[in-house]
Amino acid sequence: MALLCLRNLEVLYDKVFLAIKGVSLEVPDGGSVALLGANGAGKSTTLKSVSGLLAPERGEVIRGEVLFLGRDIGTLSPPARVRMGIAQVLEGRRVFEHLDPEENLIAASPPGRDRRQLAAQIERVYGYFPQLKERRHIKAGYLSGGEQQMLAIGRALVTDPKLLMLDEPSLGLAPMLVAEIFENIRRINAEQKVSILLVEQNVIAALEVVSHAYLIDNGRIVMDGTPELLRANPDVQEFYLGGKNKLDFHHVKHYRRRKRWLV
Repeated sequence: MALLCLRNLEVLYDKVFLAIKGVSLEVPDGGSVALLGANGAGKSTTLKSVSGLLAPERGEVIRGEVLFLGRDIGTLSPPARVRMGIAQVLEGRRVFEHLDPEENLIAASPPGRDRRQLAAQIERVYGYFPQLKERRHIKAGYLSGGEQQMLAIGRALVTDPKLLMLDEPSLGLAPMLVAEIFENIRRINAEQKVSILLVEQNVIAALEVVSHAYLIDNGRIVMDGTPELLRANPDVQEFYLGGKNKLDFHHVKHYRRRKRWLV
């Protein structure tokens, strides 16, 4: 069963620029899916069409459907989507730097939540990210980039989501921190049965933690399948996995005009 289903989605910015061109994808209930592609391909726009965050950037869905739990949520406000169980971790972390980690987690909790329930949610976050517990009374602005990313994921978790969407969680982080965060994403999916929609440019890391992946290029889904299928594709190997053979820049430019999915 699909928890999230996008059907032929088109997104327009400033009533001029068509950023998403007929995107269709599914996230199964309890599943883990990656949306991969280069910078500017339309990955973040796809997430914002689900969370309802297009309007502040003068974007709008002009065609297609966003179905969550079988319901078209296109007219719902962002807070209403959060109440339904959709949480997005935005690119760039965006924590409240003047608050400490615990205050950040409390601020993200839905209004009216029982104190014991909130305390249990916060302890669950600390279970995944022990560093946050150690630094829970330090202003978030003084945390490292990796700790801020952990906090951003933790804030999403205290909303008790059914679907967790992550936008470039590896951005700007050291390889060891990337491995730790991706392992925790895998654990959250496996242990909490939270569905994951992961947007990443780090294709190698993303394919290690998901069961299905979509490749978006120039606003269109050009390929999807299991991680094994994408790893075996020669174009994915060449453009997203580093390639098997070293090519000089002239050959790369020449070959880019011949991507098989654009022919």
